[in-house]
Amino acid sequence: MKVLTPNNQLFFYFYRMRKHVFAIIVLLTLAISSHAQKYLLANEEVIFSFNTKNNKYAVLAKDKANAYIVYRFGTPQKIEFEFPEKTKDSWSKFNYSFYFRGGGTQNDALDLNYVHFKNKGYKYTIYDKTPETGILITNLKTNKETDIEGKPKTRKGNLQDFRGNGLLKITE
Repeated sequence: MKVLTPNNQLFFYFYRMRKHVFAIIVLLTLAISSHAQKYLLANEEVIFSFNTKNNKYAVLAKDKANAYIVYRFGTPQKIEFEFPEKTKDSWSKFNYSFYFRGGGTQNDALDLNYVHFKNKGYKYTIYDKTPETGILITNLKTNKETDIEGKPKTRKGNLQDFRGNGLLKITE
């Protein structure tokens, strides 16, 4: 049996490998965090987010001090759509609506939550209708709807807090 000492080549081999493994871990951590920074800035927190069935990412976020709200959508590599472009008065550009029905012997409980905003002739509705989640985009001229379905298991956060926090106007 060989004893590992500083003069032993095996010792130096493992020592050098340990430095490389550490460097790889640091680089991977930076790569992962830089991806997250695109959709969530350091001063922001997630209100509601999910991955879509076509591998896109949707996030509704807010400034930690409630200075603004923002919606971002795109691929893991690139934000394809961000609303609003400027954060000033952003809270007034979003609305919240919901429907809640308790369950009973004759029906199941329902808890439907929606955040709406309009942009360039389209209405965007972020929905959380457990177990379904997604974004419904409606062309306001033609009323044609496009439903971008989310993967429910990737859902983070919730929209229910808007019922009582006073941050969004509640509409029907």
